[in-house]
Amino acid sequence: MQLETLQKDMIAAMKARDKARKDSISSLISAVKKVAIDEGCRDDIKEELVDRVILKELKTAKEQIDTCPAERTDLLAEYQARYDVINEYAPSLMSEDEVKAFLTEKCADVIATKNKGMIMKTVMPQLKGKADGKVINAVVAELCK
Repeated sequence: MQLETLQKDMIAAMKARDKARKDSISSLISAVKKVAIDEGCRDDIKEELVDRVILKELKTAKEQIDTCPAERTDLLAEYQARYDVINEYAPSLMSEDEVKAFLTEKCADVIATKNKGMIMKTVMPQLKGKADGKVINAVVAELCK
């Protein structure tokens, strides 16, 4: 996802007077810019960084929904709307089969050691932002049997 795409969509939401959507996209842009400044790449924000921040914000929004008391329907609706908007921009993650194919193809030598710690240390940087950590962990555990 390009930062420019988010900015254009925020402008479109402003023109449409869709405050909830505009606020959600605005918070995403702010989070991306903050991480870019922290990592020292404010002038050259890469798609990988934007995708990583979107996934983090999606997880945060999901946690807000999960921890919101059931009687607070107003807050729950607000959190759900924010989650839905962020989910539109979230990159699709690899499935369990795709992770297994990736690991057997690219990391066969490390998997042959059956050392789960070594495998995770090698694999996680390669799949960060591309697959869910729980899926990776399950596949690695299965391959180490």
